[in-house]
Amino acid sequence: MRLPITLALLACTVALLLGCGGGSGETTGSQPLGADASARDVQRAWEAQPSCMLPPGASRWGCSVGPYRCQAVVTGRGRSVSCARPGRSISFTVPREG
Repeated sequence: MRLPITLALLACTVALLLGCGGGSGETTGSQPLGADASARDVQRAWEAQPSCMLPPGASRWGCSVGPYRCQAVVTGRGRSVSCARPGRSISFTVPREG
């Protein structure tokens, strides 16, 4: 019984990391993110991506930034963001405004 549950969780994790459909490797309104993009490049692209803005009333959300799939959560210090693509992951904190 444990194997089917484990396989289902693994499939969900892979689906979240890969996202739905293909991606161009670019972000709206910025330069493409290549395989050699630094953590700071990914953070800048995340901050510039309109779909990565905090939805009203949300405490967790996700978006795509180039080849990365990002998940964010509101914390006391700001927004904690984790982005991943096959073979690489990046985490950063965006300080609370004001």
